[in-house]
Amino acid sequence: MTGYLVMVTALLLALAVVVYDRWRIARTIRRLDDMLTAAINGSFSEKTFDESRLSALESRLGRYLAASALSERNVREQKDQISALISDISHQTKTPVANLQLYAQLLSEQPLTPQGTDCAAAISAQAEKLQTLIEALVKTSRLETGILALHPQPGEISPVVERAAAQYAPKAAERGISLTVGQAEGSAVFDPKWTEEAVCNLLDNAVKYTPPGGAVTVEVKNYELFSAIRVTDTGPGIFEEEQAKIFGRFYRAPGAWQAEGVGIGLYLTRQIAEKQGGYVKVESTPGIGSSFSLYVPREA
Repeated sequence: MTGYLVMVTALLLALAVVVYDRWRIARTIRRLDDMLTAAINGSFSEKTFDESRLSALESRLGRYLAASALSERNVREQKDQISALISDISHQTKTPVANLQLYAQLLSEQPLTPQGTDCAAAISAQAEKLQTLIEALVKTSRLETGILALHPQPGEISPVVERAAAQYAPKAAERGISLTVGQAEGSAVFDPKWTEEAVCNLLDNAVKYTPPGGAVTVEVKNYELFSAIRVTDTGPGIFEEEQAKIFGRFYRAPGAWQAEGVGIGLYLTRQIAEKQGGYVKVESTPGIGSSFSLYVPREA
C-alpha cells in the first residue's frame, strides 16, 4: 500500500511539474506576443526591470525599435531633401536649356558657313539631349525615392500599346522602318501612364537600333499570371554577356556609343515594372534582333 501511495505521489508531482512548465511557457509566449504586437502598433515600452532573460530581451527590443525609428526619420528627411533637390534641378535647368535651344535655332537661320551650320545643328542636338537626360533623371529619382508613386489598376492594355506605337510611328517611317502593332488585347493590373512610358522606352530603343528597311513589332501575350507587352526588332541583337548589364543606369553597350540616348531608358523601364509587381525580360540573338517583354500582373 505504501509503495502504491509513493507511486501516485510521484505521478502527481510529475504531472504538476509538466503543468507548471507548460503554464510558464504559455505565459512567456503571451508576453512575447504582447511585446511584438506593441512593437508593430508603435506602443511598445519596457515594463519589467529585473535580471530575467525576458527583461533583457525587452530592453534589447526597446533599443532596436529606438534605432529603427531614428533610421526611419533619417530616411524620411533624406527623401525630403532629395525631393527638394530634384525640384530645384528641374526648375533651374529648364530656362537655360530652353535658351540654348532657342539660340541654336536662331543661329541656324543665319547665313553660315557649312562648318557653322554643322556647329549650330550640334548645339541644338546636345541641348535636346541634355533636356532628355534631365527629364529621365528626374523621373528615375522620383520613382526610386517614392516621391512619385505608381497606381496600378485593372484595365485593358491595348489603348496603352496603341498610344505608344502612334508616338513612334513617324520616327520609324522617317528611318524606313516598319512599325506594326500585333495582337494587343489583354487585361492586367497596371498604371496606364507609367506603363505607357515604359513601352515608349522599349519602342525608342527598338526604332533607334533597327537599321533602315528593318521591322519593329509590338504585341501582347497573355499568360496565366502575367500579360507581356513584347517589342521585337530586327536590329543588331545583344550578346548574352551584355544582356544582364543593359538594365543598369547609364549603361551603354560597347557597340552603341554612337547611337543617340543616355543609357537610362531600360533602367527606368525596369523600375516601372518592379514598382507594379512586374518585371522585364530580354531575348536576343546577335545579327537577328531582340525581343523585350514588359510583364505586368493580371491580378492585384
